[in-house]
Amino acid sequence: MKAKVLDNLCIGCGACAALVPDEFEINDDGVACAINDSVSEDNKELVIDAKENCPTGAISVE
Repeated sequence: MKAKVLDNLCIGCGACAALVPDEFEINDDGVACAINDSVSEDNKELVIDAKENCPTGAISVE
């Protein structure tokens, strides 16, 4: 599984980074980004929760 953040939709609220700090961070531009090439097995459910709770729908999961 891979997570992506569409920076043109992200408002930088930080919910994803707070929920799954091992997978997301807020970058220097003030928007979230996925920090790993693939989501760890332990974090898959949390990443799906972050995607479902993103206020702008900026997170996609492949």
